[in-house]
Amino acid sequence: MRRRILIFIAFAAALVALSGLSLMVGRVWAPWSAWTDRSDPRWAIIFDLRLPRTVLALMVGAVLGLAGAALQGYTRNPLADPGALGVSSMAALGAVMTLYFGAGAAAPWVISAAAMGMAFLAVILLLLFAGVGSGLVTFVLSGVILQTLAAAGVALALSLAPNPWAVNEIINWLMGSLADRSMDEVRFAAPFMAVGAALILLTARSLDALTLGETTARSLGVDLRVTQLLLALGLALTTGASVAVTGVISFVGLIVPHLVRPLVGGRPGALLLPSALAGAALVLAADILVRLTPAAHEVKLGVAMAALGAPFFFALLVTLRRRLV
Repeated sequence: MRRRILIFIAFAAALVALSGLSLMVGRVWAPWSAWTDRSDPRWAIIFDLRLPRTVLALMVGAVLGLAGAALQGYTRNPLADPGALGVSSMAALGAVMTLYFGAGAAAPWVISAAAMGMAFLAVILLLLFAGVGSGLVTFVLSGVILQTLAAAGVALALSLAPNPWAVNEIINWLMGSLADRSMDEVRFAAPFMAVGAALILLTARSLDALTLGETTARSLGVDLRVTQLLLALGLALTTGASVAVTGVISFVGLIVPHLVRPLVGGRPGALLLPSALAGAALVLAADILVRLTPAAHEVKLGVAMAALGAPFFFALLVTLRRRLV
């Protein structure tokens, strides 16, 4: 218990430090003196540009880390992740469809509704294709099917896009970024993410019971249908809301649980909150780094996370293969 408290304190301290650094660094350095002087031009940069970006990075990282830990715990599969298994791609397809038909520009809430709806459908299809406790190959192939379906839909939208603006908007959603976000996005996504995270946290006891097998879990009073519904709704709300405001940011849910598991143990329920904190720290740190890249244009956060996550995914596959041989 004491160790868990120390871990939470360490994560909280890291988040506070990263949040302060996020408000300071960028193309323009903003020292502490600029935080309290409203006449300083950098004050607007801090509170109008960097503060919403920082808060959104914390929110998105937390829900993606939480979603990855829950999905890995439910399926007992170390490769499970909303991004790697096509849930984020399907959510992006929903957002892309609204951009293609112009509905997103007329009513921004439509983008979020479409993204969350497609994320919910993706989770349901993933569970139907792979099943609970399926093997690595079956689960990965199920994710490949969803990703292929989403990629085909996005490619069709790009090829038939009515104007260059639609093409540019679609590409931006696919690449994922926190740049130029405001408190409007924060206020819009926060309720959906909060409800989704709460639904996922409600499955903690069931996830622990499922480590003993479905039959044992049922004997302990776990209703698997309720667990599936809570998890599907939670993943749809968290992943859908994340994609709706930032685009596709992959591999957070895959990386974070593996980094946290050695610290808190393998019990799925105990892994949820630490994964949320670690996910927030990872996304915020990555966003700080992309702002510091010496390039004419800022590297998209989704691209940076993919560059980090792809080697991690490959190394994880190699490790699992060695264990199975």
